[in-house]
Amino acid sequence: MNETMEKRGSCWLTTAGLRPTRQRLALAALLVGDGENRHVTAESLFEAAQSAGEGVSLATVYNTLRAFCDAGLLREITIDGSKSYFDTDISDHPHFYWEDTGTFADAPVADLQIDNLPPAPAGSRISGVDVVIRLRRG
Repeated sequence: MNETMEKRGSCWLTTAGLRPTRQRLALAALLVGDGENRHVTAESLFEAAQSAGEGVSLATVYNTLRAFCDAGLLREITIDGSKSYFDTDISDHPHFYWEDTGTFADAPVADLQIDNLPPAPAGSRISGVDVVIRLRRG
């Protein structure tokens, strides 16, 4: 990883008040170091870390992704209650999910309209709405 990637990763962590440990810095640089938003799974981030020569375990990746979500740096989107994608773009926006390949991508937000949500149960409030548009090729 180059110095620019590491610097971006470090800034990303410090804006959320997270201590920049070696593992957090390495994973943050992979997630945001090039300035692009991305969607990852714990497994794909682990593979990227291994390819970059970073010595982190899969358990460390899971724990770090959880810490990043808790700090508001990532948004977790769960598919079918079993597969989680982590998005570096934490703004409200819809996603496409191709069921046949497991590919996950941003969908255009311009034409999306969500009207008439049911009221939240007493004592709660709606904190967000996740929209995942499932696709099949062909």
